[in-house]
Amino acid sequence: MAEQAALNNAEVLPVEELARAGVYGLIGGLLAEPPGNDVFSVIARADDLDEPLPWGGLKAAAAEAEAEELINEYHALFIGLGRGELMPYGSTYLTGFLHEKPLADLREDLGRLGFERQEDVHEPEDHAGALCQVMSIMVSSPGEFSITAQKDFFQRHMSPWMTVFFDDLAEAEKADFYRVVGEFGKAFMELEMQYFSMEV
Repeated sequence: MAEQAALNNAEVLPVEELARAGVYGLIGGLLAEPPGNDVFSVIARADDLDEPLPWGGLKAAAAEAEAEELINEYHALFIGLGRGELMPYGSTYLTGFLHEKPLADLREDLGRLGFERQEDVHEPEDHAGALCQVMSIMVSSPGEFSITAQKDFFQRHMSPWMTVFFDDLAEAEKADFYRVVGEFGKAFMELEMQYFSMEV
C-alpha cells in the first residue's frame, strides 16, 4: 500500500523531496546488503553540485570498490561469526540488547502508519537500513505521510541513535568502503535534523 503510494506520488514531488527520498533509499540499500552494480550506477549518476552531502567521497569509494571485497567487508561488519563488528539496531544502541522496548514501540508505530512486516525479512524492524527505507517511502508519499508524521517517526526512532551508529561505522576497524558510507550517513542524518528543526 505505502510502496504503491510512493510510486504514485514520485512524479509530483518537489526536487528537494525527491532527493531526500532517494538518499534515504540509497543508504537503506547500502545497509541492507552489499551493493551491486545497480547501486554503484546510482551513486555515479548522483549530481553533487550545490549538495551539502559528501558525494565526492562516496563516488570515489564506489569507483574503487571490488564486489568480492565488499561482500567480505559487509559480512565482517554486520554478520560475522555469531555477530558482526557492529549491531545496526535501534534497541541495541538504546538499551544494549536486541528486541527491547524501542523495537516494540517501533512496531506499534509502523502498524499505525500502515506498514506490514514482510514474511521473507528476518531482520528486526529497527535495523538502520530498514528505517531508512521506511523514511524513503514516507518522504515519497506526502499525501499519505505528512511532514509532521515524517518528523515524528524520525525523532522517535532514528535521531536518538543513528548518528552514533554512523560514527561507529565510520570508525569501525573492518570498514573501508563502509567508512565512507558512515561519514555520508552521518552527514545526512545531521541535515535531516536541521530540516525537521525548521519544519513546524
